[in-house]
Amino acid sequence: MHFSAVTTTAALAALAGPVAAFWRMPCPSRLMDERIDALIAPGKVSAHTHTVVGGNGFGFNTNYNQLRSSSCTSCPISQDLSAYWTPKLYFQFKNGSFQAVPQAGDGTGSLGGTTVYYLQRPGPNNDALKAFPAGFRMIAGDPFLRNYTNTFAQQAVSYNCLNYNAAAKPETNGFPTYNCPDGLRAQVFFPSCWDGKNLDSADHKSHVSYPASGAYNSGACPAAFPVHLVSIFYETIYQTGNFGNMWSQAMNPSQPFVWAMGDPLGYGYHGDFINGWDVNTLQTAINTCTDDSGDMTKCAAFNFLPNSVSAGCHIPSYVKEDVLGMSTPLPKLPGCNGVQNGPGYASIQSCIDKPTIQLDTSYMTDVTSMGYKYIGCGTDAATRTLSGASTSSGTMTVQSCITYCKGKGYSYAGLEYASQCYCGNSVAAAMMPVTGQLGACDMNCAGNSTQMCGGPNALSLYQSCSGSGCVNSIITPAGGVPALP
Repeated sequence: MHFSAVTTTAALAALAGPVAAFWRMPCPSRLMDERIDALIAPGKVSAHTHTVVGGNGFGFNTNYNQLRSSSCTSCPISQDLSAYWTPKLYFQFKNGSFQAVPQAGDGTGSLGGTTVYYLQRPGPNNDALKAFPAGFRMIAGDPFLRNYTNTFAQQAVSYNCLNYNAAAKPETNGFPTYNCPDGLRAQVFFPSCWDGKNLDSADHKSHVSYPASGAYNSGACPAAFPVHLVSIFYETIYQTGNFGNMWSQAMNPSQPFVWAMGDPLGYGYHGDFINGWDVNTLQTAINTCTDDSGDMTKCAAFNFLPNSVSAGCHIPSYVKEDVLGMSTPLPKLPGCNGVQNGPGYASIQSCIDKPTIQLDTSYMTDVTSMGYKYIGCGTDAATRTLSGASTSSGTMTVQSCITYCKGKGYSYAGLEYASQCYCGNSVAAAMMPVTGQLGACDMNCAGNSTQMCGGPNALSLYQSCSGSGCVNSIITPAGGVPALP
């Protein structure tokens, strides 16, 4: 396994100063895990599974204006509606099956996200740094790489094995071959030099470049790429420690993890970015937010969303397939992605790949036959949103809650925290579902695991209805219905 002296998070702070400041943006949740890639496979199901954070205007087709029309973002800065995505990580069992590795923050009723760094690295010439222009997009890394050649592009991909009870080990450019008890942090640093002309290119790389000299993360831009952009760097932590005692059960007991595109070495890790910033805000932040702590809240240019909004910002899936394998491991990686060990460049594989295209509406249950419609995921608080009557049960379902509230003459029924049912005749405007937002109603009902029964301080809300007014609130993602790969 290749080891190198790559930039660590601690080093980011150490290098920061008036001309090398940065802010750290922890995105508390993610939009989705799906075979979606608006850059490489626009308009169709992509080759492998990605984990996506950012504005909910993201879709199989995505443009700047679409992102700017997002009703929420899974990241905390309200002026940033960009989309950020990376491949999903899996554990491969000895029988060849796969199970997704949870991200940090994943748990009952919650999805973890990604941390994005914005770094003001002007290089040795102290270049004036520019914001990403409207419509800008790019990728970093190469999903087909299966060896290490020490280029700047490959130095920009790295891994940090987290073990808070032992001395830190050197970061690696491929998967470490030892257990990481507190998680594996996957890292990718994007090119920061732009040709100043093209917002994108055919390979989504040729319009940008890493520095010509110095270091991949802080050097002089090549003459053909004279515009020095603010630098971005992603960190995603995977809970690999959950599998610490299972390496002997793996296909490869010396290193059991595989990226979604069939990469068992780690060299093919990559990241995608489509700009969705308010460009003036980003430029103001670059010019004025020079704190060296990385604390984004010290930047006066930013407005922040409540954590509950970011945590509940999701997009329903269009591809009906299991991409996680949590209840039963997947017999193969989603798509046509056999594991390829290298060292040669991985090949594009073919197979019968015809997933069902069907909008996921599992966040709601159709109970219009009972005279109630789903109106969305509302908010609850210490002062109950629905205070008329309540009950709880270890066998709670949407139907049983509706029956309870209807029997007591209430027009609203709300389910929370898997087993709780609340009733009332009105909902304050501030607690009502927000149009276009899926919300944090992510917990399965205690009595029916195929239904959703709210979440922590989140109510799956149903309202009494009749006749043509009995229409459920369905969220349709931006970007259209995808075609088969």
